[in-house]
Amino acid sequence: MNYRAVETESEYVARLETGADWRAEIESLASEVEADAAWFTALGAVQDAELWFYDQTECEYYPIEFDEPLEVASCVGNVSWLDVSESDTENSETEYERFAHTHAVLSDDEGTTYAGHLNEATVWAGELYMRVFEDGLEREYDDTTELDLWL
Repeated sequence: MNYRAVETESEYVARLETGADWRAEIESLASEVEADAAWFTALGAVQDAELWFYDQTECEYYPIEFDEPLEVASCVGNVSWLDVSESDTENSETEYERFAHTHAVLSDDEGTTYAGHLNEATVWAGELYMRVFEDGLEREYDDTTELDLWL
């Protein structure tokens, strides 16, 4: 297990904008408050969504798309720096972006729940709590899982 202590720098609450992308709103707040690492929780409702399921055998994400209103029963995740450089470019410089690693439990009008990695969703209403850490975190490729995980 890889771990370290973290200190909290600040905490924020925010209302997500109706019609905006759910994850982009989280990343926007992180950029606005210059959060290099954070933990967040959120709840609300979305007009549509795309969850991703990670197949551990194939080490590949598969989308699950919803084109209907859904409740966000639970949303949790973290913010850190992600290397978005083009890996096939010989002379490319390393480029990082703030990335909101977001998981959600969504429910439909019959109470059926769906869960997974939230790739995108259109906000109907959303409330967010973010706790920002003093020190930044970066993601690094992990050979075993083929995922970008915290260092």
